[in-house]
Amino acid sequence: MTDNKVFPILSIAGSDCSGGAGIQADIKTISAHGCYAMAAITSLTAQNTLGVCLVEGVSPRMVSEQIRMVYADIPPLAVKTGMLYGAETVKAVAETLAELGVKNLVVDPVMVSTSGSRLISEDAINNLVTLLFPLAELVTPNRMEAEVLTGLTDPFDQADRLIEMGCRNVLIKGGDNDNTDEKSDLLATWSGRRQMFTLPAIESKNTHGTGCTLSSAIASNLGRGQSLIEAIENGKRYVFDAIVSAKSMNIGHGHGPVNHFFGCNF
Repeated sequence: MTDNKVFPILSIAGSDCSGGAGIQADIKTISAHGCYAMAAITSLTAQNTLGVCLVEGVSPRMVSEQIRMVYADIPPLAVKTGMLYGAETVKAVAETLAELGVKNLVVDPVMVSTSGSRLISEDAINNLVTLLFPLAELVTPNRMEAEVLTGLTDPFDQADRLIEMGCRNVLIKGGDNDNTDEKSDLLATWSGRRQMFTLPAIESKNTHGTGCTLSSAIASNLGRGQSLIEAIENGKRYVFDAIVSAKSMNIGHGHGPVNHFFGCNF
């Protein structure tokens, strides 16, 4: 927030009690971008840097009412979604956002864990594709999630297929590839544009919550009036710097979080 200008950004996602991912990472990221962070919680997780032991969903009605109350008082300039838990929650979120006229929606389709485990049902995936994706300015699957959505393995083929499925713009994240020199994300747009965003690979165990952080950074940048390309470029640079800054941090015994506030002097 600068010059008394407020940039409200809403995250609709699950809670990470250990603070590295989910709603907690989103709030940190949005705040680090000088925006006002708001949250509609879809699920509670019992987890830490070593893993997740329990997940419980919030009722779809409660999720919907959280969104409505935010919009009634502090309409967001951008919205991001993360883990939506179940098919009925996805439906409730999509229908509510459509009714409220959502703009600058970034959908992070949290579907597959780092170990490759499926996190949501087929019905929920179908609702994501048919109800939520068409509302989004950008959809940000990683390669495994894009494979689940399309049945394809090549990022360019995945991107083309997702555009055919109704996505306006898609960013296929390549941070989970085996290249140790650099990491590249592929942007595909409805207008036919294809662009790679490449940064050096970083060797670090502190990468928990990078997907949540990137989507929140992009949403914040869109809410501040940046173009899609600018929002992605600046969002990726923010995540890169947050990972680099976190290399020497010692939080937890597993994959620790990135340093969301690397630019702050405290």
